[in-house]
Amino acid sequence: FLFELNRDEDFQSRYAADRRGALAGFDLSDEEQRALTEPDIGLLFHIGVNGQILMHFAAFHSIEWQDYLQQMRDGIDTHGPVREGVYAVTGYEGVEAHSDRLGQTSNIEDGGN
Repeated sequence: FLFELNRDEDFQSRYAADRRGALAGFDLSDEEQRALTEPDIGLLFHIGVNGQILMHFAAFHSIEWQDYLQQMRDGIDTHGPVREGVYAVTGYEGVEAHSDRLGQTSNIEDGGN
């Protein structure tokens, strides 16, 4: 949906005239539909929409850059960590903890020897 909206001026016009109607034909959950029609940048980020795609959607809605960033932060506070996609919170605890869990030792402590 966002890919089409970001690149197709006719589709942008249809969405601007009837947000809910523009969603027809897309396989979207109720939550996704709500986020796209409000629009709810924070919820879309939480759902896993890529920030590069989402920033164009925000600009389409005349959301200023700093407000866009704040809405993403607010979305995490309101809805929880990003649950899908490249920004998903995976529980990764850093290199040292990861290496320890795998039983690996680091060469950093001994100077790389």
